[in-house]
Amino acid sequence: MSNAWNQTRWMKRFAVGKMKTPKYGGWLSKRVNDNIPRPSQEGVRSMEEYLQVVPSDIEIIKQDFERINSKIGKKIEQLEEEKMHLRLDVDVQKLETKKLRKGKNKAEEDLDKQWRQEIREEKIKANRWERKFQEAQMRNDALEKGLSES
Repeated sequence: MSNAWNQTRWMKRFAVGKMKTPKYGGWLSKRVNDNIPRPSQEGVRSMEEYLQVVPSDIEIIKQDFERINSKIGKKIEQLEEEKMHLRLDVDVQKLETKKLRKGKNKAEEDLDKQWRQEIREEKIKANRWERKFQEAQMRNDALEKGLSES
């Protein structure tokens, strides 16, 4: 029986009209079209991409330079802004230092005035006690003279 499949047989055909049904025709054309190799859609690029101009090495270097130059420009602006803030901070610190020095000098002057005032008061007290001592001594001397005369 297996040999029967391998043998070629001829049949007589007689065609009167259409032998194919519409379903069979659609199936056959689809099958025939399936056997035609088509390009895959994975690597396909659009016409705009095919026509796109490829930049030269000089243009690439120029673009890199402009990009790096832009980054450096932004960094310079950032550093200048930071420098300005630091200058403001320094100015504020200088003003605070100046204010503190003025306060310190004023406090020293006030303490110096107070110290001088206390020294004056103590001298006045010392002079008063000296006078009282001299008066007491004079009275004592007068009393001793009065006692010795009597």
